[in-house]
Amino acid sequence: MTGAIWNFVHSALMNFLNTMALLTAETFSLQFNNKRRVSKPYYRRKALLCYQLTPQNGSTPTRGYLKNKKKHHAEIRFINKIESMGLDKTQCYQVTCYLTWSPCPSCARELVDFIKAHDHLNLRIFASRLYYHWLPHYQEGLLLLCGSQVPVKVMGLPEFTDCWENFVDHNEPLSFNPSEKLEELDKNSRAIKRQLERIKSRSVDVLENGLRSLQLGPVTPSSSRRNSR
Repeated sequence: MTGAIWNFVHSALMNFLNTMALLTAETFSLQFNNKRRVSKPYYRRKALLCYQLTPQNGSTPTRGYLKNKKKHHAEIRFINKIESMGLDKTQCYQVTCYLTWSPCPSCARELVDFIKAHDHLNLRIFASRLYYHWLPHYQEGLLLLCGSQVPVKVMGLPEFTDCWENFVDHNEPLSFNPSEKLEELDKNSRAIKRQLERIKSRSVDVLENGLRSLQLGPVTPSSSRRNSR
């Protein structure tokens, strides 16, 4: 296949993939809601992943969204989706993901391994909420991502606005004011960002304490005094 034909086929494929079903405004409002607790009427918070793939050559971005399905988390479906696109490995791509929940530990490891094996992809992950962030195992998953080439960040006003503008169907009647909704999401995100920073700072404290406890020989009185607080 000549270069010209390949470029045409690839462009047509990207345009086809760019045709996507959009989230309803209600789905965005309910699922990206980052309040600490769901208010009445209660509903289940589901895992959604919105992705945008932008080629470095300036071609039209490819967008879509995925959710958990048949025991496959949205993150794993996302990895499979990207691999199925047959992207040109000689070209770089910027990939941005907006998630309703931060990845679980298993998905965190899969994402890190995936991006290490695809150095032509630059992946950014933004989460509306942190998933079981108080459990050590899930904190380890967050720290694995934050210490890798795929740092997970908390969605703020710019990310919520971009998600709203590019992944939501605006043709349907709205039951809320989008501007007020985005401001509320941004206000709540500040508290979630502080939670993530505390998790990362505790990890640093544990590492520093571990290094302090290492001794290369008997502890002398002078060294003991120097290391005390």
